[in-house]
Parts: sequence; C-alpha cells; structure tokens
Amino acid sequence: MNTSTSRTSLLYQLIWFPLTFACAALGARASISAATFYGTLQRPDWAPPAWLFGPVWSVLYLLMAIAAWRISRHRFYASRNALLLYTAQLALNALWSWLFFGWHQGALAFVCLLAMWLLILATIISFDRLERLAGLLLWPYLAWVSFAGVLCYTIWQMNPAQLG
Repeated sequence: MNTSTSRTSLLYQLIWFPLTFACAALGARASISAATFYGTLQRPDWAPPAWLFGPVWSVLYLLMAIAAWRISRHRFYASRNALLLYTAQLALNALWSWLFFGWHQGALAFVCLLAMWLLILATIISFDRLERLAGLLLWPYLAWVSFAGVLCYTIWQMNPAQLG
C-alpha cells in the first residue's frame, strides 16, 4: 500500500467519529429547548424524564461511531454499502430532532422515525455480515429507537394541537 492510499484509508476510518458527532450536534441544535418543550407536553406515565435523553444518546452515539469505525476498517468495496446505510440513518436521526422539537411536526417525526428504524435494522444486518461486534454495537440503538417510536407516537396522539 502506498503512502497516499494509506492516508486515504486512515481518513476513511477516522471520518466516522466526527461525522457521527456532527449529526448528533445538528440534532442537538434542534433540541436546544427540548427539555422545556417536552415539559409542556402531555406524556404517558412511563415516559422518561427529560434529563435522561442526553446521557442515553451520548452513549448510543459513541457505540454507533465505534461500530462504523470498525466497519470502515474493512475493504472499501466490502464496507461502502453498509456505511451508506449508516450515513442515511444518521441523517434521519438528525432530521427527527428538527421535525419533533424544532418544527413540532408529530406525524412527520413519527414517519421519519419509522424510516430510521428500518434503516438501522438494515445497517445492523449489513454490519453483522462484515463483523459481528459492529452489528452488536447497534442493537442498543435500535432498542432505544424502538422505545422512542412508541413514545413519539403516544406523545403525538396525546398532543395534537402542539404537534400538528
């Protein structure tokens, strides 16, 4: 491997951490007043407190970035489709925060979440085919998004005036 290919490969491997955290920051930007807005919504008794979301998402984003990095260490042609799925679900993840917290669009946020759930599952399957551990690292994310989907739908139904 020549020096140029080696640098490109290293860059390809390292991009997944800043990309993941940039998408997290983009979603967080929409969520600046999320705790306040979340507090105004009618929520089911089983809804977690607002303070729990930050720590949970921080751990999930770290696991996601590690999984993507592990996949990026495989040959480019073997990993590119899996990482395209990863990037697509990451974009929907950031979009969801804008739809729900920024623009108060409950129905669109729920549809976005369903699409994101399917992409996460497809990403897990793709990652698992290349490396079992990378796929396993995404299961907590899918579990949380599954819970978030039920919560999103329930809150949207309980707050039709606020979540159009």
